[in-house]
Amino acid sequence: MNAKFDSIRPFNDCDLPQVLSRLIRNRQLMDSLVAFSFSTWPRFSYPLLRGITRLYLSKRRSSIKSLRDFQVLVEPYMERMIEQTTDSFSVSGLDELDVSQPCIFVSNHRDIALDPAFVNWSLHQNGQDTVRIAVGDNLLKQDWVADLIRLNKCFIVNRSAKDRRQKLADAKLLSEYIFHTLKNDAQHIWIAQREGRAKDGVDATNPAIISMLSLNKPKEQSLTDYIRSLRIVPVSISYEFDPCDLSKAKELHTTEVEGSYDKADSEDIRSIVDGIVGYKGNVHVAFGKILDDEFDSAKAVAEQIDVQIKQNYKQFPSADAAVQLMGRDNCANTDVYSQTKIDEAKLHLSSRLSDESEEIKHKVLSMYAVPITHK
Repeated sequence: MNAKFDSIRPFNDCDLPQVLSRLIRNRQLMDSLVAFSFSTWPRFSYPLLRGITRLYLSKRRSSIKSLRDFQVLVEPYMERMIEQTTDSFSVSGLDELDVSQPCIFVSNHRDIALDPAFVNWSLHQNGQDTVRIAVGDNLLKQDWVADLIRLNKCFIVNRSAKDRRQKLADAKLLSEYIFHTLKNDAQHIWIAQREGRAKDGVDATNPAIISMLSLNKPKEQSLTDYIRSLRIVPVSISYEFDPCDLSKAKELHTTEVEGSYDKADSEDIRSIVDGIVGYKGNVHVAFGKILDDEFDSAKAVAEQIDVQIKQNYKQFPSADAAVQLMGRDNCANTDVYSQTKIDEAKLHLSSRLSDESEEIKHKVLSMYAVPITHK
């Protein structure tokens, strides 16, 4: 791979021995694995379990010769997460999509880690290779997290530069790397439709994402032809319940009241953990069609992505439950879901919100009601 991409590229097979050694020695990673794998065990057993986990991984390390081997090692954890935290996981549209050539999957953004993980799982279950994932450098504050992320085929989106020229240089490098990944490495790409999660539940593509992708476009090539060459596929990821709903609502409320929100250094990692271990109900991933329209601007491309994401978003009973709890019973979609199903979702939401203020309750319910209120 071109050395110019070394600062942002995922780790490759040659990096594995050194990175795996660092990870196995890391206390925080071992504690996280123990907490997830042995959540029902008493905490006094964790030191022993930490040692056993480190020994197990040390023995497994010799069998990990490639990034593919590493993902196979992670696969049982993904299976267990789906089994324990979802009622169902379903996929649509992938069987109608030509993935014989690399694509850029642009999805709505609700969860830091699970959005690309569920796209990956969908592809993997259908015999396809997994994606390279665009991840913001805000997640790299802890070395072990950065190592783990880059082992999982993630590349870095630099957002921390303050200087305008440096921001442009970073964006150009990223655009070139994405094109290189598609055309030279023949690898799929996943990127969120916007920077940061849609905390209010409203999915909207930021045209700046399209502008970044287009920075590598040759001057003589039309925007339409370049966008078509990228094979952009809109993806809708639908969660019946969001394990991070309360933290999102509290962030929005604090921003409204105080004018800003100061995020703790560990907050993104906490959100990743909460998303992985939290209850999600039903989850659906819908793959759209490759963009093939005529485009005269980045905004026009973003609008077409939005059309597909909204059309393919799967509405769950939690949306109907939210509008009923807000006193808007006439909006409920009882033609699709029975009132019994809606009542079950209402019970879950009511229990989750029982100790919260009216302002937070309203934020959370508004978030879940978006598929109905924003039609």
